Amino acid sequence: MRRQVWASMDGDARAALMHRGIDDIFDPALRASIGELIEDVRVRGDAALCDALATFDHIEIDPSGLRVTDDELDSAVVSEAVDRSIDDAITHLRAFNEAQLERSADWSIESEPGLTVGEKVTPISSAGLFTPSGKASYPSVAYQLAVPAVVAGVPELALVVPPVPGGAGEVDPAVLVVCRKLGLRDVFRVNGPSGIAGLGFGTETIPKVRKVVGPGSPAVTIAQVEMQRHGMATMMLLGPTESLVIADDSADPTLLAADLLIEAEHGTDSSVVLLTPSVALADAVDIEVDRQLGELPGVRADAARASLGPNGGCVIVDDLDVAVSVANEFAAEHLQVIVDETRLDGVVDELVNAGEILIGQHTPFSAGNFVIGCPASLPTSGFAHVSSGITTDTFLKRTAVARADERAIARMAPSVIALAEHEGFPAHAAALRLRQG
Repeated sequence: MRRQVWASMDGDARAALMHRGIDDIFDPALRASIGELIEDVRVRGDAALCDALATFDHIEIDPSGLRVTDDELDSAVVSEAVDRSIDDAITHLRAFNEAQLERSADWSIESEPGLTVGEKVTPISSAGLFTPSGKASYPSVAYQLAVPAVVAGVPELALVVPPVPGGAGEVDPAVLVVCRKLGLRDVFRVNGPSGIAGLGFGTETIPKVRKVVGPGSPAVTIAQVEMQRHGMATMMLLGPTESLVIADDSADPTLLAADLLIEAEHGTDSSVVLLTPSVALADAVDIEVDRQLGELPGVRADAARASLGPNGGCVIVDDLDVAVSVANEFAAEHLQVIVDETRLDGVVDELVNAGEILIGQHTPFSAGNFVIGCPASLPTSGFAHVSSGITTDTFLKRTAVARADERAIARMAPSVIALAEHEGFPAHAAALRLRQG
């Protein structure tokens, strides 16, 4: 692991540690290319989707093949172990999101005699779910997005997914199994960025939706950002994966090394950081990381070396208080805390900027990614300062509701009139004066 000492790092070094993952998203050439692709989909619809599949994914299909057929959905099979694991994950996700939904109920209060105010909570009318494909198979992304949307009660759901690389247009059967289990029948095989545009505009085959969510490449993320100009809502910027671990001498270095490698193996653009006040722990983890790297396939080992090398590494801090401060500034997508029980509650209480907080060495990132049930599509690149993971709340909206009776509006009238006149809106004031007569 690259090693730095926080107290010795200058401002540029600290800023470099915090800065990650968004440069590619805003690359001018890529933005221009995606803009052209989006415009092509807007103008030509299905034909543009098929051309994008041929150009970028090297898969030739005609418009009638964009929709995944009922037979494909119904006949998709995976191993018994994977099937059981999908059920396990869906069960946990339902539990988490149903509990959240219960806490998102309508509410009202009487804020003064005769005036009732509150909110009505309803699902959004439609949503598109993007599941990536290419570097790996991602049925976990499909259920992490779909379960919250289904629990929220979104009436119209469409899922788009690129076909399996090198195939003839077939979609990962595990993704189709997820769709079947959750009742999703509008499933489409598309190129990633063009599929985002297809969902935003609607085409002859793909329905138009109001909101699209899902992680992907910089090109997919740019497509989501650009489509907001056309009235499509999205959730957040989802860049390369990242994790941060706060650990002290109580940590088992073998398990800690293994946990650092979880997110590190994703790609050479990932970032993984260990914050610890213990040089001895850092030394022991270094030995274990080197050993465990030798057990990974070459492409995963190369990714991990980049994630723990130039993109991240170990930062020695003076104490756990400094570690918390650095972690809050970093605002990691995935954060794990492995400290002595006497300090644990205090550390967790002070952590406020993270996509998720996993506590202890029995709560590794991979369990969070696949089965625990907390959101795993999480804000990256520091956006955990201002946003949250994809849950039922992502697919709900709140409408304010108010009702005033005659005495309440009479009591408020002088305030309304004074403010209306100050801001230069005579009709606002006149409407209240009429009620005073």
